[in-house]
Amino acid sequence: MSRDTTKRPAFEAASELVQPVPTDPRMPRPISTTMGAALVLLRVIAGIAWLIALSVQWNDVVRQEFDGTSVDVDDPAVSAALAFVLVLGGVVLAFDLLLAVLIYLGFNWPRIVVMVFSTLSISGTFVTWWVGDQQLALDETMFTLALDILIMLALSSRAARAYARRNKR
Repeated sequence: MSRDTTKRPAFEAASELVQPVPTDPRMPRPISTTMGAALVLLRVIAGIAWLIALSVQWNDVVRQEFDGTSVDVDDPAVSAALAFVLVLGGVVLAFDLLLAVLIYLGFNWPRIVVMVFSTLSISGTFVTWWVGDQQLALDETMFTLALDILIMLALSSRAARAYARRNKR
């Protein structure tokens, strides 16, 4: 089996990129699809860790955000707010987990949805850094930013696209 080792040009015309690529419906799952799904799974695990850390530090977060005001951290409304954040986060993470499984199985629409969310996340991180509201820190922002960039690279590859579209007529 010979591989084409020629280098792709840095710029390709849009008319060439939209041309359908012939694919075999029995093609094996490419490593880019497997890694893309694994990176989405890693993002889910990071989200679970973040939710756990938030619930442990919730009272400190509330005190810091409402500094100078009379907010009682033992108020049921504060506990309800934490429950709301945890439930909402859990739903989002469950949806992300479902998308990872569907990407691994070779569906195209979850691949597109994850790439759109990663693009929005990367753009949002850039905008908040640009306006000065967020510092890029290795332990927080850089990890999620790197995951989103790696997800984009894996799922936007030609092999991942061909695998996701292998049954399309």
